[in-house]
Amino acid sequence: MEPASGPQEKYHLITRNLQEVLGEDKLMAVLKERELKIYWGTATTGKPHVAYFVPMSKIADFLKAGCEVTILFADLHAYLDNMKAPWELLELRTRYYENVIKAMLESIGVPLEKLKFVRGTDYQLSKEYTLDVYRLSSVVTQHDAKKAGAEVVKQVEHPLLSGLLYPGLQALDEEYLKVDAQFGGVDQRKIFTFAEKYLPSLGYAKRVHLMNPMVPGLTGSKMSSSEEDSKIDLLDRKEDVKKKLKKAFCEPGNVENNGVLSFIKHVLFPLKSEFVILREEKWGGNKTYTAYEALEKDFAEQVVHPGDLKNSVEVALNKLLDPIREKFNSPELKKLTNAAYPNPSKAKPAEKGTKNSEPENVVPSRLDIRVGKVISVEKHPDADSLYVEKIDVGEPEPRTVVSGLVQFIPKEQLQDRLVVLLCNLKPQKMRGVESQGMVLCASSVGEPRQVEPLDPPSGCCAGERVYVEGYEGGEPDDELKPKKKVFEKLQADFRVSEDCVAQWKQRNFLTKLGRVSCKSLKGGSI
Repeated sequence: MEPASGPQEKYHLITRNLQEVLGEDKLMAVLKERELKIYWGTATTGKPHVAYFVPMSKIADFLKAGCEVTILFADLHAYLDNMKAPWELLELRTRYYENVIKAMLESIGVPLEKLKFVRGTDYQLSKEYTLDVYRLSSVVTQHDAKKAGAEVVKQVEHPLLSGLLYPGLQALDEEYLKVDAQFGGVDQRKIFTFAEKYLPSLGYAKRVHLMNPMVPGLTGSKMSSSEEDSKIDLLDRKEDVKKKLKKAFCEPGNVENNGVLSFIKHVLFPLKSEFVILREEKWGGNKTYTAYEALEKDFAEQVVHPGDLKNSVEVALNKLLDPIREKFNSPELKKLTNAAYPNPSKAKPAEKGTKNSEPENVVPSRLDIRVGKVISVEKHPDADSLYVEKIDVGEPEPRTVVSGLVQFIPKEQLQDRLVVLLCNLKPQKMRGVESQGMVLCASSVGEPRQVEPLDPPSGCCAGERVYVEGYEGGEPDDELKPKKKVFEKLQADFRVSEDCVAQWKQRNFLTKLGRVSCKSLKGGSI
């Protein structure tokens, strides 16, 4: 379809198939002046499924209408919503979402270069944003915060404070992403009206809100990541798609709560502007519909059989899923999928915290690696090549650490910086001073030798765990026994990648905020 030209045509594309628009006059006023800036956010929790094609299809409409579209991967929201995504899996799941959402958009022909992709933690941990969260909490009532999140935040018997913060953060996102409008499902309505009520109290503008209807799942209820039979996973095999569609609720003549028909209406029709019912000649042969209403009418009058409807959707859906399956067939994305959504019944020895000395259990989760903050740096009184540092690792008292870094790093560059510290080595006296840890550094391969401390992602706090991708679930040893040489065996496979990321066997060192890196020593050792 050619991009829309006039404001009226753009308005039609932006609002078609929506259940509700709050702020229609403002929407039209913006379109008469310039292109609309809009965002859609998704909390990086359970695996995205085929219902995610519904917002993707609308994003395609927004782009055709000339909108500037931002997609927000709401990683912090995923944690706040009753810890649906635990900290240690947050980075992995966010990367999974980034890859799968982009693959979905590509499969429906959306040009990625026209979209802006943002992670919540890119800006939600800033001083300004945090201050606004506090400002908002001083004017929002507990009643309003709870009511706003009722349809979105997981409801439990003993709700956490984090669930009350969730709506406020989503409201502030509108200001910090500098948009005119937010798009979401109609289940977000209470959060949208909450934003309209409270943003002006901070001096920020009220935004336009665009709402999709909730598309029924295959069981006839809302399609949910947590209900296996209600959803088709984006990576399901063709035989699984067939099996799930076969079980889908699709009563002859019933057009209410019909997930199969809804998928045609909200995804397949907008993408192609037509839908073909495939059937044998003896049942009337194939029939092409160019208006959804005509198909719904024929189904209601039982001219179209549920079996033919399901078979036709199966063919069309597999065409959308094939490029996604192909992309995720790569070893790298297979590894990411398994790490982000580990199968609890297949927990690795590393995840069970086993600590015997068999070779298969020499795994990175046995290392207690943490983010540390250097509080003070002094030269060792009896050794010119050594520093004695006091490093905060989130314990009541800072640790004393002796490092041989004098000839590589000026004292001023270590003071107050964040470092990565191995904390469960046996304490060892170095020229009379007991060292209670080891600062991990990247080292160049050639001469002259260069050394750089590893850098945690900005925004980390002292004491945060550093782990290796895929080994986030294991418990570290209380103390590494020197005779077992666990660290030495693991260190043999420590490397710095070509983009300066710390790795073990090509798996990244991570914190909850992202990858551990060094400044410049590509291909170095650690």
